[in-house]
Amino acid sequence: MPSSSPLAIRLRPLTLGVAAAALLAGATGNVQAQEQVRWQVPIAFPSHLVGLSTPVRFLSESLEQASGGNINLRYYEPGELIPPFEILDAVSEGRYDAGFTWVGYDQGSIPSLPLFAGAPFGMEPPAYLAWHYFGGGKELLEEIYAEYDVQPLLCSMIGPEAAGWFAEPLESLDQIDGLRIRFAGIGGRVLERLGASVTMIPGGELYQAMERGTIDATEFSAPAVDRILGMQEIVQNYVMPGWHQTFTTAHLLVNKESWEALEPQTQAMIDMGCRAATLYGYSESEIETPKALRDFEEEGVNAQVLSDEILTELRRVTNEVQAEIAAEDEMFGRVLESQREFMKLHGNWHVKGHLPRSYYAPENLDN
Repeated sequence: MPSSSPLAIRLRPLTLGVAAAALLAGATGNVQAQEQVRWQVPIAFPSHLVGLSTPVRFLSESLEQASGGNINLRYYEPGELIPPFEILDAVSEGRYDAGFTWVGYDQGSIPSLPLFAGAPFGMEPPAYLAWHYFGGGKELLEEIYAEYDVQPLLCSMIGPEAAGWFAEPLESLDQIDGLRIRFAGIGGRVLERLGASVTMIPGGELYQAMERGTIDATEFSAPAVDRILGMQEIVQNYVMPGWHQTFTTAHLLVNKESWEALEPQTQAMIDMGCRAATLYGYSESEIETPKALRDFEEEGVNAQVLSDEILTELRRVTNEVQAEIAAEDEMFGRVLESQREFMKLHGNWHVKGHLPRSYYAPENLDN
């Protein structure tokens, strides 16, 4: 039975105060004991490229603020630590805890990666996000990278790219034969099939390569990014749509040992940060890209739209190339089949549930 003596009554508030102070001290101790993350993060693109690399700046700043300074991902511009194309190896080997890159750069060693980075005649961004998070895409990508001791996190997305900068309008695919062109991903193999000499050059070197005539044509990204690179100063014919990449992603690749050493709440914060960065990049791109296209056209750039005949032939060759890769690489086949099955499901909804694109054309908006 509790004591009800005058002394006990007087001591009760003091006891409660001591207990509350102890709880507060414990809580403060937990905050102070939160693990500190100090990662150097090499990135594949200059950090000012809209939607491509600006998400890594957003991620770094957001995590530092949300964690009270405990999580610090310090990113380094391309070449400051390592060349852009060496990020996977560096993270896999544990030389760096994480890196931010377009995973399609590693298609030479992992043929299926371009399907996650930006596939020809593939899904549009909203559908890709649904497939990634809820249709099995995330699990397939993690299975691929498990062999390399890497944890991949989707951390950026933009819409379709342009099909590239060409000296002349592209009226026939015969013009591709003999062309020296910078082209990435599976689309590069398609153009090789059509006779082009395809090379891979980092974005920061494209202006000089075009200016010096090292290449005859190039693709890199969407109008907002291409405008930053200044390609319109050299070439005036801009070909669209981006048949070769209907979306473009970037990923934070984390060394598996470094990832598994993190506390669950730290993992959750980084994962949420990447999801937020993906939304940030896509939203930013969707406002800056149309403005950049408007500015191109006002300055006299010919924004050419490929004919249905050319697109149909490009899709035919793309299907041939993808079938050949699938026959050579089992994982490529699995990912391609997963994406196509999802596109059938989603495509039925998209065609019947969304207005035809003609209703979104500028000339129809006021009618």
